Amino acid sequence: RLEVKKYPRLTEVGAFRNGTMVGHDFSSNDGIRYGGYYTREQIREVVDYAWDRGITVIPEIDLPGHMLGALAAYPELGCTGGPYDVWTIWGVSDDVLCVGKEKTMKFLEDVLDEVCGLFPSEYIHIGGDECPKTRWEKCPVCQAKADELGLKSDEKGTREQKLQNYVTARLQNYLAAKGRKIIGWDEILEGELAPGATVMSWRGSKGGIEAAKHGFDAIMTPYTHMYFDYQQADPATEPLGPGYVKVPLTLEKVYSFDPYDQLDADAQKHILGVQANLWTEYIPSNEHLEYMLLPRMCALSEIQWCNRDKKNYTRFDASLGHTFEILDAMGVNYSLDCRGLIGLDRKPARNAAELADYMEKNKVNW
Repeated sequence: RLEVKKYPRLTEVGAFRNGTMVGHDFSSNDGIRYGGYYTREQIREVVDYAWDRGITVIPEIDLPGHMLGALAAYPELGCTGGPYDVWTIWGVSDDVLCVGKEKTMKFLEDVLDEVCGLFPSEYIHIGGDECPKTRWEKCPVCQAKADELGLKSDEKGTREQKLQNYVTARLQNYLAAKGRKIIGWDEILEGELAPGATVMSWRGSKGGIEAAKHGFDAIMTPYTHMYFDYQQADPATEPLGPGYVKVPLTLEKVYSFDPYDQLDADAQKHILGVQANLWTEYIPSNEHLEYMLLPRMCALSEIQWCNRDKKNYTRFDASLGHTFEILDAMGVNYSLDCRGLIGLDRKPARNAAELADYMEKNKVNW
C-alpha cells in the first residue's frame, strides 16, 4: 500500500484487513487485524537506496482488478457501490473498478500523478491481470461506455475485454505525456494493444512470444519456472505455500528456462529480460523469504546474463559450493534442497568451516 495525498482513505481503510485466512482454508479467519503502508518518505528512501546501487525501482499499480482495498476505501468507484471489505483471503475477486465512470478514470490518473512524482523510473507497471468481467457485463454504466466506444465482440475478444483495452490505452497515453512507458501482465494482449507497451508474460511463455512476434517488448516471468513462492522440493516437506502447487519448482527446473525458445532473431530482440516473482502470502519472515529466493536467484541470474552457449547446469551446480560460502559470509538464509537437505528448519552454517563440518556430519555429497 502506498500513501496517496489526494486519497487518504486508501491507507486509512484500504491498507488494513480484518484477519487472514489460515493455511488453505478459505472459510477461515485468524481474527488478527493486519496491514500497513509505505509513507512517501519511505518510498523515497527505497528509491534512493536502490538508485545508488544501479537499480531502478518500478512501481506496479495493479488495475482495474485487484482493487478491493481501493473499493473498500471509495465504494463509489465500483460497479455495485458496495459496501466492500478489504479481502481476508487470497485469489481473484469479481469486484473491480467501474471503468465506465469518468470519476474512476480521474481517480486512476490522480494516483498515477503521485506515483510518477515518487518514482523516476521510465516504466510504470499498470497490472491488468486477473480482472473478471462479471460486473462489467451487468453494469449499465460500463455497458453504456462500451456502446459509446463502439465496442463489439469478435474473434479478437469480447466487448468487455476491449473495454479493458480502452483503460490500458487511455492510461498508456496519459503516462506517455509524462515521458513514461507502461508494463502490463499478458492479459493486456486480449483485444487490441497500443504500440509501445511492454508485456510481462506470466501465464507461461505464450504471451511473451506473441508480444515479441508482434513487435512489442516483453519480459518473461512464466509461473512454470519463475514463481519463487512455489516450493522447491516436495511440498509435504517444505514450508507452507500455495495449495495448488503439486509439483516442486526445483533449482534445476528454474535453470532450464530459455526465454528465447520458439523465437527467431528479430523477435528475440524484443525480450528485455526475465523476472522471478516472490509473492509473500505464505512467507511471514525475512528468513523464510531468503530461503525461497536463494539459490534460485543465482539460476535466474545465469538465465539473464549467461551466454546461451555457455549455460550448463552441471557447471552451475559445481559452482554452488563457492556460492554457499559467499552467502554464509553474508549471513543470509538459503535452501539446500538441491543438496538433499530439505526444509526451512535446516539452518545454514555461518562460515565455510562450519558448513563443511555440517556436510561431513550429515554425510551429504556435494
